Amino acid sequence: MPGGGRGPGGPFGRAYMTEEEKASQPKITFALVKRVMSYLKPYVLQLLLVMVCILVSSILKLMPSIITGKIVDEGLIARNIKALVYYILISLLATFLGNLIGVAESYLNNWIAQHITFDMRNQMFRHLQKMSQRFFTNNNQGDIITRMTSDIDGVESVIANTFTSIISNVMTLTVALVAMFQRNALMAIVGIIIVPLFTIPTRKAGKTRWTLTRESQACNDEINGILNETMSVSGHLLVKLFGKEDYEFEKYSDANKKMVKLNIREKLAGRWFFVVLSTFTSIGPMLIYLVGGILMINQGADLSVGDITVMVALLGQMYMPVNSLLNIQVDWMRSMAMFSRIFEYFDMEVEVRDTENPKNPKLRHGNIVFDHVHFSYDGSKEILKDITFTLKNGDCIAIVGPSGSGKSTIINLIPRLYDVGSGRIKWNGVDLRDMELAHLRSGIGVVSQENYLFNGTIRDNLLYARPDATEAEMIEACRKANIYDFIEKQENGLDTMVGNRGLKLSGGEKQRIAIARVLLKDPALFIFDEATSALDSISESKIQEAIEPIIETRTSILIAHRLSTILNADEILVVDDGRIVERGQHEDLVKAGGVYQKLYETQFAKAISGTQ
Repeated sequence: MPGGGRGPGGPFGRAYMTEEEKASQPKITFALVKRVMSYLKPYVLQLLLVMVCILVSSILKLMPSIITGKIVDEGLIARNIKALVYYILISLLATFLGNLIGVAESYLNNWIAQHITFDMRNQMFRHLQKMSQRFFTNNNQGDIITRMTSDIDGVESVIANTFTSIISNVMTLTVALVAMFQRNALMAIVGIIIVPLFTIPTRKAGKTRWTLTRESQACNDEINGILNETMSVSGHLLVKLFGKEDYEFEKYSDANKKMVKLNIREKLAGRWFFVVLSTFTSIGPMLIYLVGGILMINQGADLSVGDITVMVALLGQMYMPVNSLLNIQVDWMRSMAMFSRIFEYFDMEVEVRDTENPKNPKLRHGNIVFDHVHFSYDGSKEILKDITFTLKNGDCIAIVGPSGSGKSTIINLIPRLYDVGSGRIKWNGVDLRDMELAHLRSGIGVVSQENYLFNGTIRDNLLYARPDATEAEMIEACRKANIYDFIEKQENGLDTMVGNRGLKLSGGEKQRIAIARVLLKDPALFIFDEATSALDSISESKIQEAIEPIIETRTSILIAHRLSTILNADEILVVDDGRIVERGQHEDLVKAGGVYQKLYETQFAKAISGTQ
């Protein structure tokens, strides 16, 4: 590792920052550095061992260059075979031991990096699990996943490369400089002056190649975009239906041609770099030979051919470490930016959390009370305004209203996906905010319009509700959900794969499996959030048959667009613009001539006529 230097610099490393990186670069403070270093604290012993390995490896890997002088003077020039063989063996042994210790250092280094990223991933995952629903609706899913994956993976590279690269390169340069000045101070100074010139072509070629790489990546993204759009089931069908095969082929061909040109330019940029690089790397040795020759021939200096050879060899060992260290500032800033992005998520306040001493009241028997509840998603526009009602134990309440009136927001407050802005929601006399979240949510079962099924078997999805459920309990839940007849007809029964997000099933089948999953959970409160709104009449009928026995015997809340779903409710709440504007039974609300009557005439009545 240390001999030739390593790290993000490299021969094509970026010794500069993009405009985007400059604009977003963090302010480096002691607090930030201290926080970064806190992740290294549990692994101090391993870090000390890494440093010892780097130091020993640096010395051992430079020894062959130093021993070169002995080989030349005492072996070749002195014509001493014994000395020649001896120093060659010492050189080989030093190289072998240096590489061996380098392997140990690499293992320890990567072990530390992997464990730190393991800690950070776990910390991030646990933190994100605690975030409220607001976090996931306000933040891009791709950005969340990037923080969890690419950013934390980048931390591994920072620890395994940037930090240790600094130590490694500094040690390599220190040992090389000490050895050079011991030989001859003047030649050492000549070598030091020449080394920075080596970085000029490196930085130039690195910038050029990075620009080409970015253009290639953009072109590659364009190609992938075309493939994703045209090779998906829906996209391919659309292309065929509109007869756009030739148009899409031209788009793909043009992007592909552009990619070929960029790849050729990138390869040639590398070739020109090596031409210039080899020229610059020859200047330093030639100058040392010249200065050394003048000192030895004309000045009668106490120098040997071996000494000059050693100086040239040590100079060669300095090129890569110097280049890497010149890039360290950029690498360090980039690393700190990565940590800052991760810390930005860690520092986001957990909006919905347990109190210090949460309460766990019995939920099976108790009323749910909304007491003058107000709520806003953004702190300015109120979505719910003075919502007050009581859901008695064993009763069913239906909530209806125009789209966007606040129906789903009301039920989202019960499992505390969000907390109320003002007012209170009480269950069995206890404010939901005083309850333990896990206890509260264990008592609630939700079937929504778009239920999520994991990519696995029906059994896997059912057991997600209760891992210790028996086969008989799962079958009973499926019977109640009116889905077991379908499962029996499948070759693998409960072990039938549902596909990604349940795509191998119809909408009605997914909904009934979701109902079975909630039944298996056996919650105190059932919530059906428009569970039949997106289904055909046959699927709706089967789901209705599954829901009706539940709402007759269990505490439940219904949100529905269809009249058939809410006729059996004990009370209907009509919500409009975030307020409860009407409440009562179906017949009374129709006669009242208000919002409910309009919903009945425009929506519910059509649903009835459509099923006749």
